[in-house]
Amino acid sequence: MMQKTKKRYPFWRVVIWVVGLNILLEFLGLFVIAFVKLPDQTYTIQDVTTVKSLLQLVQGTVFNIIFFYFTLNYFHQLIFQKKKALSYIGFCFLVLISCIIYFVISHKCFGTTTKNKLPITTGLLIFSTSFVAIMMIGLSLLIAYLNSLRDDKKQQKILEIQNLQANYNFLKAQINPHFLHNTLNFFYAKSLPYSEELSDGILTLSEIMRYALSKENAIDGKILLKDEIEHLRNVIKINQLRFSNKLNVIFEVYGNVGEVMIIPFVLITIVENAFKHGELKNADQPIDIQLTVVDDKLTFFCKNKKKTGPKELSTGIGLDNTQKRLDMVYGSKYSISIVDETDFYTTQLIINKL
Repeated sequence: MMQKTKKRYPFWRVVIWVVGLNILLEFLGLFVIAFVKLPDQTYTIQDVTTVKSLLQLVQGTVFNIIFFYFTLNYFHQLIFQKKKALSYIGFCFLVLISCIIYFVISHKCFGTTTKNKLPITTGLLIFSTSFVAIMMIGLSLLIAYLNSLRDDKKQQKILEIQNLQANYNFLKAQINPHFLHNTLNFFYAKSLPYSEELSDGILTLSEIMRYALSKENAIDGKILLKDEIEHLRNVIKINQLRFSNKLNVIFEVYGNVGEVMIIPFVLITIVENAFKHGELKNADQPIDIQLTVVDDKLTFFCKNKKKTGPKELSTGIGLDNTQKRLDMVYGSKYSISIVDETDFYTTQLIINKL
């Protein structure tokens, strides 16, 4: 799923950083000129406090602000998000060209400011440009890297808290589901001699409960697709029993699903949404559910006619959570499209490289 890149470093913050850094370096330079006597030194305090020097300082500050802003917000992503190396090399080339242009413009506009006017040779220009470019890239990447470490630690802490809460909720929920599952099996055994339809419904509900509890045995968070399909059939079956087999639902499966793995409760969320908001008793417009597996690609299609009359309120939490889980497990290997028309609601999920 493509998402718009969020700028991590606001422009005003970059301005404060760069201006502060330039002021610090300027004072350091003044200190060296005033108190540290170097051999053949021709610089004085007056040389670096002229109008030309101050204008050159402003020009350099503006250049640094623009450079740092784009580097911190875009360049670091090429490394920390593992983008293509070609983009990385291209950006480095642009930085080098930008620095050369900057130095040429600076020299043309301001020239030298010392009494001993030395010509700028090609070698000196290349050396100065390379030094400044490496320093600026290194400093900006260091800032981005330190911030990424900080963000990773925050995210890790949040995940630890969420994991503890999930474990607590899971343990708390185990008592009632297991008790209910065993009770349903008892009712099934007792009802079997009296009503085949009732016992069949109890058995189906028991299978649904068993599947819900079996997710704790998932391998790497995934289960067999054929088990998820069986769960879908049971949910459809229990709803048919509720409405005296008057629901119009078509569920078709194509391809070899035997050894395919998928994260649980993704497909059922889409189907339950169709049952909740769809017109289930229209013989001309049944709920159409299709699952196709070709090689390592899964396509799940669900289309339903909308109910007429008052609409049920929907929080959308189920589908939102499903998309978050898909993002975490499959990343860019999946896509989900939802078409909300006047009379029909269509959802299509595609997972590549299962």
